[in-house]
Amino acid sequence: MEINYQSNFKLNKTEKKFLRKQIKARHTLLRHEGIEAVSYATQSLVVANGGLGNGMSRKQLLPVLEKCGLVEALLMPPNKPYSFVRYKTTEESRNAYASLNGKEIVDDLGQKVILYLNFVERAQWKELGHQALPPGLTVVEEIISSEDEKMLLESINWTEDLDNQNFQKSLKHRRVKHFGYEFHYENNNVDKDKPLPEGLPDICDSFLEKWLAEGYIKCRPDQLTINQYEPGQGIPAHIDTHSAFEDEIISLSLGSEVVMDFKHPDGITVQVMLPRRSLLVMTGESRYLWTHGITPRKFDTVQASEDYKSGIITSDIGDLTLRKRGIRTSFTFRKVRHMPCTCNYSLVCNSQRKETPPSFPESDKEASQLEQEYVHQVYEEIAGHFSSTRHTPWPHIVAFLKALPDGSIVADIGCGNGKYLGINKEFYMIGCDRSKNLVDICRERQFQAFVCDALAVPVRSGSCDACISIAVIHHFATAERRVAALREIVRLLRPGGKALIYVWAMEQEHNNQKSKYLRENRISQEKKEEIKCDKSTQGLLEQKSDIGSQNSASSVLSIDYIQEKESSSKTVTNSELPIHTNRTSFHSQDVLVPWHLKTKTGKNKPVEPFGSVGSCDPSPVFHRYYHVFRDGELEATCQTLSNVIILQSYYDQGNWCIILQKV
Repeated sequence: MEINYQSNFKLNKTEKKFLRKQIKARHTLLRHEGIEAVSYATQSLVVANGGLGNGMSRKQLLPVLEKCGLVEALLMPPNKPYSFVRYKTTEESRNAYASLNGKEIVDDLGQKVILYLNFVERAQWKELGHQALPPGLTVVEEIISSEDEKMLLESINWTEDLDNQNFQKSLKHRRVKHFGYEFHYENNNVDKDKPLPEGLPDICDSFLEKWLAEGYIKCRPDQLTINQYEPGQGIPAHIDTHSAFEDEIISLSLGSEVVMDFKHPDGITVQVMLPRRSLLVMTGESRYLWTHGITPRKFDTVQASEDYKSGIITSDIGDLTLRKRGIRTSFTFRKVRHMPCTCNYSLVCNSQRKETPPSFPESDKEASQLEQEYVHQVYEEIAGHFSSTRHTPWPHIVAFLKALPDGSIVADIGCGNGKYLGINKEFYMIGCDRSKNLVDICRERQFQAFVCDALAVPVRSGSCDACISIAVIHHFATAERRVAALREIVRLLRPGGKALIYVWAMEQEHNNQKSKYLRENRISQEKKEEIKCDKSTQGLLEQKSDIGSQNSASSVLSIDYIQEKESSSKTVTNSELPIHTNRTSFHSQDVLVPWHLKTKTGKNKPVEPFGSVGSCDPSPVFHRYYHVFRDGELEATCQTLSNVIILQSYYDQGNWCIILQKV
């Protein structure tokens, strides 16, 4: 049976609409996933909208498919909005194609979705490599009985915390109680000089003694944090501060299971199932080097096997399904450390690492390390607060996107919280960002986004009609890396495709236009005096006021403009990067810009060219690396690319902007 997609002139209006959507699903799978449908019947079908990534579990989908014939395999790749089904015979597959195409089905979230099926020669997906639990991590199942679980849950008095200011300040969306010492979420630490009046609850004594006697734990904890998670709630990826607690951190899961994500600095992510009534024990590498967190969502991807309880969520896509989260309560025990940490991970240990300001990078390796610490890690920490300040799309960017023809394939490289991903519903738009926490926010907003480095985007060359890169290129620490990032964007474009690039401008006043960044400078006289008296920061600014771009000085660029700028710049080696004073003009091109992480709602909203600069209230401060571009520098950098022409360059609210076209 050959399917003629062209003979739709005999179809009615509803059938034509369905056929268009089926063809659209087919092309989307080909462009974004490399899944190629065929125009003749086979035993295998790809089911668009029927995947774990859009809320469809194996339990919901399999019975629907089995009504059409004997299903030999249902393959559901993790986090993908499609699945593959293989029938015993081609006739059964053909029956499913005819019966289920356009069929409305209810997913596990209770939402109606329409299935679109296409024949494929074979199922295609990327398999994960073999994974093991992070070193030092142990999960002990059924560590307590169901009766003990009930007793522990009933012992928690949540009502007494309704007026607790610490609870209101630190956790707006989750109930929490502290014993022994209060755990401070803004810095993952405790105040060792301020123990709480009462120690750990007496009800915990017998359990701790038993775990010590049986060798599950090696020391008796003196701090306890109890968290209660509703379905859809999570906790950001983090490492408990080395200097705050001893090696062993344990967590008891009650009420419901959950999947916890562990991530190595190299980017390896391992998903670990924590069953109800299990004990998680983190020591060594898993405690000191790997981050751990819980992604906010209402369903987890888990193994479907009846005998599967805990451990790694594998890549066996023939055995994955969705499981709805319940209310989970965790008892996390720690022992407060009173001596400096002497672990074997000195590069990430706050007790052993020397807190000196970073210097201008002199190699690609140093530049990568600088970006890792002062860009990537910072955005992971501030993702939630950062997203709350990113809600209004900029008019010029919206105009660029809306001028593109319907059906365009558009990539947002460095998409942040995805505020541009939903501008035009007629686009096939996908975003990527280096921050997992920002990508998670995109996914919560039902946008297509994935985690990757802007220097290596896993999208096929020439597959995009347009790309945007808003406030990203200025985070790369050398001229060579900035050129490489631009080259990667151009690689994604088809011939004739366009790219819009925004970077921070060193000139915050241009052609009588003062940027919003400077216009909203409302620093009080008291604050001015404070800044004036900050001799260390002021001295750094004065020393760097005539430096220019050290990175450009080491660049391989041969543009006359850059050579001219280099000749007037001082060569600086082993020099500390200056810390920029918020809401003031830039005095150096390579700077650290402070971000004051707000822990509660405040009246003063942070303002900057494209990123928040924080406020005057006491709060954790993170520093992000920026290379702010001089007038003409972005054009000169783009001119080093051999296969683009510059269609337009302009200044917009403290940013240098350029539109490129691939030739």
